[in-house]
Amino acid sequence: MASRSGAVHVATTTRRYKNKLYQTHLLRRTYREGNQVKHETLGNLSHLPVPVIELIRRSLRGEVLVNAQDAFEVVRSLPHGHVAAALGTFRRLQLHALLGTKASRERQLVTAMVIARVLDPTSKLATARGLDEQTALSSLGETLGLSSVDEDELYKAMDWLLVRQARVEKALAEKHLSEGSIVLCDVTSTYFEGRHCKLAKLGYNREGKPGKLQIVFGLLCSAEGCPVAVEVFEGNTADPKTLGPQVEKLQKRFALKRVVLVGDRGLITSARIREELKPSGSIDWITALRAPAIRQLLREGSLQPSLFDEKDLAEIVDPAYPGERLVVCRNPLLAEERARKRQELLEATERELKKVAQATRRSKNPLRGKENIGVRLGRVLGRYKMGKHFRLKIMEDGFEYEQKSEQIKQEAALDGFYVIRTNVTAERLSSEDAVRSYKQLSLVERAFRCLKGVDLKVRPIYHRLAERVRAHVLLCMLAYYVEWHMRRALAPILFEDDDKAAAEQMRSSVVAPAQRSARADHKAKTKQTEHGEPVHSFETLLKDLATIVKNRIRPLTTEAVSFEAVTTPTALQKRALDLLEIRL
Repeated sequence: MASRSGAVHVATTTRRYKNKLYQTHLLRRTYREGNQVKHETLGNLSHLPVPVIELIRRSLRGEVLVNAQDAFEVVRSLPHGHVAAALGTFRRLQLHALLGTKASRERQLVTAMVIARVLDPTSKLATARGLDEQTALSSLGETLGLSSVDEDELYKAMDWLLVRQARVEKALAEKHLSEGSIVLCDVTSTYFEGRHCKLAKLGYNREGKPGKLQIVFGLLCSAEGCPVAVEVFEGNTADPKTLGPQVEKLQKRFALKRVVLVGDRGLITSARIREELKPSGSIDWITALRAPAIRQLLREGSLQPSLFDEKDLAEIVDPAYPGERLVVCRNPLLAEERARKRQELLEATERELKKVAQATRRSKNPLRGKENIGVRLGRVLGRYKMGKHFRLKIMEDGFEYEQKSEQIKQEAALDGFYVIRTNVTAERLSSEDAVRSYKQLSLVERAFRCLKGVDLKVRPIYHRLAERVRAHVLLCMLAYYVEWHMRRALAPILFEDDDKAAAEQMRSSVVAPAQRSARADHKAKTKQTEHGEPVHSFETLLKDLATIVKNRIRPLTTEAVSFEAVTTPTALQKRALDLLEIRL
């Protein structure tokens, strides 16, 4: 007798006809009739979508199918892509090996602070909370195996780092500097919160924070602007006084027999050349002359403005600079800008002087007394820095003023002129290369903007102990080292010129203003790369990468353990990770 019961399943057959592949999905029942196994087709499922067919197939096999939200729960999601990018770069640069050959908790904590500075610069307390497993804001702490972190641990790790500063800087110097290298050197200051640190002093304020204590720090960079070493000084240290320790570092710690040190006119002064650079015997230098020295060249006839009617660069000699080369440059656009700015400042100063004059003539409560009038005038002249161009005569009941026309005319004659001063011979460095090397100081200025501005936020400084301040600045330098390499790698998708060779060829001369390449112009105008990718700033790209999330997922329907899944990168995110040579 036939048995009509049997198993129902989905059978798929495949055939090829005229180079085309056809699949048929049939709902079938298999049953036994006597000693024979027979198949009965119950229906054709081929018209259904493939996912639906698969659901039917799996259900008929006995699988229990539930909605995804009923099968799993996401226990936690942590931003991960930006961590992978920065930490991967840190490791690719072998910075972890520079900090210590053996893995240790201190090394992991320092690594975490450097990467946190790149991603989201905050206080040490906020950084500790962002790393701690219970309050983590990203996958950084988890990736580095830091399950529990407090700020005191971070402070101890900073002390651990500072002890290793000399070793780290020496390794960076060996990597980026060599005999005969161009070394860029510059100095800046940043303000300090509080009054209980021996480094914090009142000094020349660059940041519009009058009355704030500050520290001074100087950077040594390679010719490309890559940071190599940093030195912290008391806040009232004059720029030229910071040069000696940097020279000593190059000679003794880095053991470089001959390099070319490039610094601005406020750092490498005549006194520093005479007292420190020349006696060193191994440090050549490139700097620039101050305005009074340029005027002296003009008075003595060494500098002839008529020479620059048809050219913008010439090398001259002067007996006041024996054994040295003076490269005179004139930039017509810079001349126009300085003339415009001077005229605007003179006009603004005159408007304010007229207001003070009106105050001395008003009928009600007029301004009287030489001292009181002098104080008001001092405020005006100090505001616009034009006091040198006005002649004043102060009386008890008023004052008289006039512009020093001849002096203004003499200053205007030098508009657009600057003079590069160096002891490097022409055989080693042409006039154009000397000017180009001096202009590279703009790369150090960019480093200071990144360190002090929106990127790494070295300021304001809250640490009270001098050694902690030094460690904080060193952390920021290492963070900029990572960011510098990331920016170079990511340049094709950032608002940065990634075709500088073409841009340099577009310049008529080394004195002319820098040009943007056609590729950079295209990115600026269209906000897209040549391949149609959206262009980012470094900050917004990090935010985009942060949307790659590491999810911790727990199954609900089985006894399986929790597992992690990382967001699939978008095309742009994958491009960024490829440029950084990072694999998730």
